[in-house]
Amino acid sequence: MSEPPIAGQETARRDVSAWRGPWEALAGSVVRCPVCQGPLDVTERSLRCAERHTFDVARQGYVSLLTGVKRTVNADSAAMVGARTDFLAAGHYGPLTDALARTAASSGLPEGSTVLDAGAGTGHYLAAVLDALPGAVGLALDTSQYALRRAARAHPRAGAASWDVWRPFPVGDGRVDVVLNVFAPRNGAEFHRVLRPGGALLVVTPTPRHLAELRERLGLLEIDPEKEERLERTLTARFTRERTEALEYTVELSRQDVENLVFMGPSARHVEPDALRARVSALPEPVRVTASFGTALYRAQP
Repeated sequence: MSEPPIAGQETARRDVSAWRGPWEALAGSVVRCPVCQGPLDVTERSLRCAERHTFDVARQGYVSLLTGVKRTVNADSAAMVGARTDFLAAGHYGPLTDALARTAASSGLPEGSTVLDAGAGTGHYLAAVLDALPGAVGLALDTSQYALRRAARAHPRAGAASWDVWRPFPVGDGRVDVVLNVFAPRNGAEFHRVLRPGGALLVVTPTPRHLAELRERLGLLEIDPEKEERLERTLTARFTRERTEALEYTVELSRQDVENLVFMGPSARHVEPDALRARVSALPEPVRVTASFGTALYRAQP
């Protein structure tokens, strides 16, 4: 399957030739060699450590840190990434994006912070947080090469690298000021290890009311009502929850928006595409849908 064209504001955010900018900062003090844990130097088209382990920069601007390692089967496909890009570019999750950026900006971070987005996807939320934190540099980690192609262009102060967030991160201890975890797997031990003491962890999860109008009608995956409780159990040993915010609003979607919304998430792997399109075509237009999220700010304990 060919990759859909890059669309929306990400297209012009940065030229691929500018990949070195954020990596000059990231490779020198944040990202380490995933083989020997040594520091990395930036060469013309790669990152290299003193042991000569070399990690090439893809033509699209992201670094292949997982070279030689099989990627997870759940990496987002080109079609999923294209659907996500179109849906987010339409602004339907704009209130969530704005809330995440406001939380980051008000969390008392030092000048020149480092932001790690674990499971970054296209880098959409990382870009918004970097816009709210002048001088900060960002690192987007994801397994999907299609998502990384977009994340590498999402913001001029962001670098993107292939990585499985269930593995120990290729990041030094206490080198990060902020970790973003937006609809992504939570590796609490690694979040804590890479964050400096008192560093911020920003978590976004959907509530059981999220997309309630579509779940039964389209056969989408249900949201586990105990997910919030499991989140707390995962993080409380290492983090202190500082504040939470509930965000819920109604959004009007076209049938194409609904199709993009479904195909950009995990339900895309569980619903037969033609059957889904038939169900979507039977929906009224516009479709009024509830968007419902919980956002939480945690602090890393010493």
